[in-house]
Amino acid sequence: MPQYQERRETPLDLKMLIEEIMESSIEVPSVFICPISLEPMLDPVTLCTGQTYDRSNILKWFSLGHKTCPTTMQELWDDSVTPNNTLNHFILTWFSQKYSSMKKKFEDIQGTTLEVLNTLKKVKGQARVRALKQLRELVDSHVFTRKTVEENGGVALVSSLLGPFTSHAVGSEVIGILVNLDLSSELKRNLIHPAKVSLLVDIMNEGTIQTKMNCAKLIQMLLMEGNGSEKVVSSLSLLVGLLRLVRDKKHPKGVLTGLILLKIIICSRESVRSSVVSIGAVPQLIELLPNLNNECLEIALCILEVLSTVPEGTVALKECPNIIPNVVKVLMRVSESCTQFALSILWAIYKLAPQECASKAVEAGLAPKLLLVIQSGCNPVLKQMSSEFLKLCSLDYSTSILISKCMLTATIQ
Repeated sequence: MPQYQERRETPLDLKMLIEEIMESSIEVPSVFICPISLEPMLDPVTLCTGQTYDRSNILKWFSLGHKTCPTTMQELWDDSVTPNNTLNHFILTWFSQKYSSMKKKFEDIQGTTLEVLNTLKKVKGQARVRALKQLRELVDSHVFTRKTVEENGGVALVSSLLGPFTSHAVGSEVIGILVNLDLSSELKRNLIHPAKVSLLVDIMNEGTIQTKMNCAKLIQMLLMEGNGSEKVVSSLSLLVGLLRLVRDKKHPKGVLTGLILLKIIICSRESVRSSVVSIGAVPQLIELLPNLNNECLEIALCILEVLSTVPEGTVALKECPNIIPNVVKVLMRVSESCTQFALSILWAIYKLAPQECASKAVEAGLAPKLLLVIQSGCNPVLKQMSSEFLKLCSLDYSTSILISKCMLTATIQ
């Protein structure tokens, strides 16, 4: 096989150009991509089969003992590799042009960003709203704009505009900017001030769907700080706003954002769970279950399982008309975690009303689902839970009827 040649020195500028362009998600011509690594070639070489690879990748292929062309799998009749200087020139030229264009764009946007930051220091009223909107659009569209804002005092400047007398128009734009920036711990603690939290919650309840999502994301960032976050989660208005976001079926991203924050709140703050139940979260989530995608479904079931740990939550679950059939349906259909959450919810209802729960569960097809769990490769805890549940159902349901229900449901499925 080939005499292993030392890799030619790759010009550092090409390596740098490729890294910069790839970070910007610009589509690279397929002819520049090495078939082995699926990355742009730094040093293209061609085999006797006519196929071109990056030198380092093809030499690694040969070092593993292969005597074929990776793409065609043909036996190589000539073991030499030939530098593809023409392709190398095209690669360098293309990346250089793209980089120059990108650099000019970056400089233009950076200049605009600095101008907007300077404008924000001077203007008020509608002029301030327009400047903030322009900055938000820049931050949304260009990752490197965020760095410019952060390195030029923009984070402190923008956050200082959020206060007790801030209009919702200004507040919405400020929040839309802050959620895309790297906030210091000190700034997060400052944002947890009661007046700012109150404004944040008000804007969340009255803003557009994007504003609601931005508010939820910013609150999530504040909760991660810990200190003073109790002021945030204790707001009943916040919980109501989150449920509104979760119920908005027209905006799946908003549903996911709301569910994530709601889960964080109830999992980290036991004292809030009763409040979440009191505003009707349980029946609303149960109603949503059949229409949620898998990711949202798992989070919703987790929330319901946590709420089932408080007495009010268990009662609310039991009183939902479709709770048992809706929960039984998700067993063994999405993930092991979903199955575990679902069984925990059913278990909580069973302990409150054994006979009623067992009857409805068997009618909904629980028995064959439990047998499926027991026979599957699920974790032992889940299998044990299913076995115990099956035994309890059989105690409250005659054996012959239980078996017939199993067979009938299995046949229908």
